[in-house]
Amino acid sequence: MPKKKVLAAVDPSAGELLKIVDSALLEGDVLTIFARCRVHYDGRAKSELGSGDRVIIIKPDGSFLIHQSKKREPVNWQPPGSRAHLELRDEPVLISVRKKPLETLEVELEKVYMVSAFRAEDYEELSLTGSEAEMAEMIFESPELIEPGFKPLFREKQIRHGIVDILGKDSQGNPVVLELKRRRAELHAVSQLKRYVEALKDEYGKDVRGILVAPSLTSGAKRLLEKEGLEFRKLEPPRQRGAGRGRQTTLI
Repeated sequence: MPKKKVLAAVDPSAGELLKIVDSALLEGDVLTIFARCRVHYDGRAKSELGSGDRVIIIKPDGSFLIHQSKKREPVNWQPPGSRAHLELRDEPVLISVRKKPLETLEVELEKVYMVSAFRAEDYEELSLTGSEAEMAEMIFESPELIEPGFKPLFREKQIRHGIVDILGKDSQGNPVVLELKRRRAELHAVSQLKRYVEALKDEYGKDVRGILVAPSLTSGAKRLLEKEGLEFRKLEPPRQRGAGRGRQTTLI
């Protein structure tokens, strides 16, 4: 008989809590605890967190996260590779230990509202679509997206002041630097492009064109582009995996 995907208990007794926690840690389940707790950390520094309602998550890789009701980041955490266990003292205490460097996180569970163990099966890796790398692939497959006669030569070209997304040449043989942004380009992107163009002018000893490629740009970025004699091409990143040739036809 297959094991249950989820084991859960609301207002668990100490025995129920221990059973579910031990089972989750042994079987490699995702353990989630809703509890009022206190937190003590000892390692590279020391910290104390007073009593409050929090969400505790322990993952099969040893990641240990304590979340408050606000903000995205955990208020306390231990990295993958840490080892956790539950001790029944006057109050149940969750303990997570990291060996190198030695760090200990102790969570006193004053009141456990719910505990659950989730047998998560997930074998997929994140596949990022619409990335700058995919924009570069589109341009190499269809250089006319930038302009007629454009020829991309290098991707992620290392130069003195950084890495150029794409280095190519136009129909007149002039070097062209492309700086790619998958979202609205801001002033920083223009400054970055300017540095690359100036560095390559010294290297090539002739005019180098700089083109910022993005779905849109801020008004400040537009003004700075015009001031510095740089250019802009509107290009949307691909929205599906494997996008490339023929996806984008509108340029500015």
